[in-house]
Amino acid sequence: MANKLVVKNVEAGYGSVRVLHGVSVEVAEGETVVLLGANGNGKSTLIKCIMGMVRPEAGEIYLERDGQRVDLVGRAPEEVVNLGITLVPEGRRLFPKLTVEENLLLGAYRPDARRAIGSNIEFCYKAFPILEERRRQLAGSMSGGEQQMLAVARALMSAPRILLVDEPSVGLAPIFVSRVIAKIKELKERYNLTVLMAEQNFNQAVKIADRGYIIVHGQIEFEGKDAQALAGHELVKKYYLGV
Repeated sequence: MANKLVVKNVEAGYGSVRVLHGVSVEVAEGETVVLLGANGNGKSTLIKCIMGMVRPEAGEIYLERDGQRVDLVGRAPEEVVNLGITLVPEGRRLFPKLTVEENLLLGAYRPDARRAIGSNIEFCYKAFPILEERRRQLAGSMSGGEQQMLAVARALMSAPRILLVDEPSVGLAPIFVSRVIAKIKELKERYNLTVLMAEQNFNQAVKIADRGYIIVHGQIEFEGKDAQALAGHELVKKYYLGV
């Protein structure tokens, strides 16, 4: 049986405000799946549900691994991380008054990662050479693009099997967006990472996606079986390509 992350019929929100309405998404091992949608349509809420930061009111979220089911609903975020799922949060959420290296070390939270801090930090510096050059620099003094690279590297310090990336293009100049997206694609291909990326920049998202979903007002309106199918959908043409 193929290993995968499964979200099935999830309903979730904040207080009396319902944000997700029966959302179902699957990400198979080694895939990069893009969750495409404008601001306020539920992308980040879905990511937070997977990470245990928001508890769904209904539905299922689970891993299938080697024929075994591992439920995620009801688990604390640190338990989800210990299962090999790590988040690159929207807005990066770094510790600005700590150095690059100190931020990276904070990413080695789970026990498996703590036992391999040396090799993991070497891996991150190889993936992002600029971070090694600036390892003593305060994170808050770096450019937005460099901070996003640090946020990705910090997530990789936990040695994840599944990487969740929430809005990597927000607040970045186009050149840095391209660099960050290209690096995520490179890491995925080289190390067989499984990636679920929430994004509103279609032109960048399609560069990395194996396939994707379009979410509108908290509902999945379309599932593209490949990037070409996603690009050809009327919602994408209307809202992202101006056709």
